[in-house]
Amino acid sequence: MKLATLADGSRDGRLLLVSRDLERAVQVTDIAPTLQAAIDDWARVEPVLQARYEALNHGDVEGAFAFDPEQVMAPLPRAWQWLDGSCFLSHGELMQRAFQLDPIEGVEDTPLMYQGAGDDFLGPRQDIALPSEAHGIDFEGEFAVLVDEVPMGCSAAEALAHVRLILQVNDVSLRALAPREMKTGFGFIQAKSSSSFAPVAVTPDELGEDWRDGRVHLPLNVTRNGEWFGHPHGGAMHFGFHRLIAHAALTRRLSAGTLIGSGTVSNADRSVGSACIAERRAVEMIEHGAPRTAFMRFGERVRMEVRGADGTALFGSIDQQVVKAGAACA
Repeated sequence: MKLATLADGSRDGRLLLVSRDLERAVQVTDIAPTLQAAIDDWARVEPVLQARYEALNHGDVEGAFAFDPEQVMAPLPRAWQWLDGSCFLSHGELMQRAFQLDPIEGVEDTPLMYQGAGDDFLGPRQDIALPSEAHGIDFEGEFAVLVDEVPMGCSAAEALAHVRLILQVNDVSLRALAPREMKTGFGFIQAKSSSSFAPVAVTPDELGEDWRDGRVHLPLNVTRNGEWFGHPHGGAMHFGFHRLIAHAALTRRLSAGTLIGSGTVSNADRSVGSACIAERRAVEMIEHGAPRTAFMRFGERVRMEVRGADGTALFGSIDQQVVKAGAACA
């Protein structure tokens, strides 16, 4: 299935089913009003949603309309919990080399993860509004999974049974603000603005053989201002999502609706480019002694998408402009 959230002026929007080719959609608020409500009651609603989804794909459902990614929010506009990993080790290794950082002990054995803010996710076409270019505006292409309730102590072997949906993410980062926050050991607050999500969240079966070992085995295509930036492959993820779920649930239960991110998609093969500016700058520092690629300026655009064998953008596309934020509230 492919699910989206229609923007209707409310905080959580209205749940939509979207056809496999992303051409048609239908409201399914009679089954579940929002995506969070669906995840809370997945065992009951999943078969009903699946039947409606098949009817939609066959053109046999009333009330269907043309799907417009301009009219949707993030599939889950706000989450009880947003946990983001750093599971592509080539990304961390590049940063260590470029900035002459000490290696992180045990990074190959224990996932890196921080708890982010899940209260204000952006839709796929919403502007990225930020206060200053001096903060070092960067995009980060990632994948994420949405889980149902995960019991404390859930093993990696059991964890994938809790994955209900897979999503594509632009985890916007402010690189100039990150170093201080990293040194404090308390995690990111200012350095991580609102993350953005592709239009639809998909059930694992939609990816077929491209979802295996807890990984999305497809390239993530990124362009900046219409120019190629990279297409790193998701299969290079060192820890699969099953390991991330088990790591997060070691000492606590995960609520239904918890989102877990992969971290920036990155490959050791540098010919595939990058999914974030910081990584390209790190390569430039290693090769030339100084970065040559600037961070984003107001007015610039970033686009991200993942295409299947038939050329369809499986999650739809993220296509956003960076703009200067308006005046702060009094």
